[in-house]
Amino acid sequence: MTKNNLNMCEGPFLKKLILYTIPIILTGVLQLAFNAADLIIVGQFCGSTSMAAVGATSSLTTLIVNFFMGISIGSGVAVAQALGSGREKAIHNTVHTAIPTALVSGAILTVVGVFFSEQMLVLMGTPEAELPLSALYMRIYFCGITASMVYNFGASILRAAGDTKSPLYYLTAAGFLNVALNTVFVIGFHLDVAGVALATVSSQILSAILVLVALTKRTDACRLNLKKIRFYKEPLKKILRIGIPSGIQSSLFAITNVMIQSTVNSFGSVMLKGNSAAGSVGGFVYTAMHSVYQTAVNFVGQNMGARRFDNIRKVSYQCLGLVAILGLALGALVNLLAEPLLRIYITDSPESIPYGMIRLLYMVLPYFLCGMMDVTTGMLRGMGASLAPMTISILGVCGIRIVWTYTIFPLIPTPECLYIAYPISWIITLTTQFISYKIIFKKQKLQYEKRSSQP
Repeated sequence: MTKNNLNMCEGPFLKKLILYTIPIILTGVLQLAFNAADLIIVGQFCGSTSMAAVGATSSLTTLIVNFFMGISIGSGVAVAQALGSGREKAIHNTVHTAIPTALVSGAILTVVGVFFSEQMLVLMGTPEAELPLSALYMRIYFCGITASMVYNFGASILRAAGDTKSPLYYLTAAGFLNVALNTVFVIGFHLDVAGVALATVSSQILSAILVLVALTKRTDACRLNLKKIRFYKEPLKKILRIGIPSGIQSSLFAITNVMIQSTVNSFGSVMLKGNSAAGSVGGFVYTAMHSVYQTAVNFVGQNMGARRFDNIRKVSYQCLGLVAILGLALGALVNLLAEPLLRIYITDSPESIPYGMIRLLYMVLPYFLCGMMDVTTGMLRGMGASLAPMTISILGVCGIRIVWTYTIFPLIPTPECLYIAYPISWIITLTTQFISYKIIFKKQKLQYEKRSSQP
């Protein structure tokens, strides 16, 4: 077994789940920390308007990128299932299909982001004070988005193979480069949000190079040979079958967030600043929980490939327990430290801080529900189910938030009424997803047992 890999098909699992998840948590938290450093540096040295301009792009950037990030999940599941079944040719073909898929995804995103960012920001109702800076940031950011796609597709392959440490190392190196260049471009050259964007692009390029080098140096079936990169029909179909519904779901989530961001924008710059800061703080909690989702996807995926249904059940319930404990602990801690955390971001607009605290109370304290919902979705995706979690999530999360925004919120137009739509949607969707998991698990297990019993 290649160094840093973890055997996902042999128990006991709890210790392995924790060891596997911790590097993913650290990777995500470091990534957010470096992103937060962008906001902090630009807020400290360029003012809260520049900070809000960068923060105002997050929902739209997520919307544009999420579809292709969903496809990267499909590549990870396809690799995990092939590894579990021991089919080396399928592993090889999937790896060599994932990378060109990342390149094509990045090219499409570059065109969309560079040429249409400003129009989309206008449609979102971005305040005029922040609009030019937000548009500039997004254009530069999307010039480097192909590197980000390559890193994420490559990292999904490494994690599917059981290696969560290498992506952590590569992102750490890229993150330190990002902070160093922020210091040079923003503080030294006074490039404002353009400097932040240039630093981000440079760090993305470094992370992509490192992950590609790592894949070419592997000694197992996941080794990447640059001369053999092409689209292989069957792996591409599987990647798209799992990844497209995931991408559609993620994009529709982002659409509802963009709608809510537009509603936030309607409150004016004071609330926008508090919302941007709270969104960055809450992002740390979400990222930590989402790491357990990635663990569930890959552990369930490998055991599904090996047809180890008892293992799938054990892994699923243990991941649900882990994410609930993690979400509850972090949500409570963030709310306990809410004001000092928000003051790190907001230095010249103290009236924005109460708005940030409202968001943390209504969205981050019950965040464990979102984590459990995501992990249940990951359990389904690991088993190869894609349409069911997509449909349930669209109706349960997107549907409820859209209906709430246009029916309940106009009657009580307060930040509290806006934010409470989130936990309501999490509870309903989690319940429905879990019922779906039980049905699909039982169905696939019975089908496998029936095939196995046939002479």
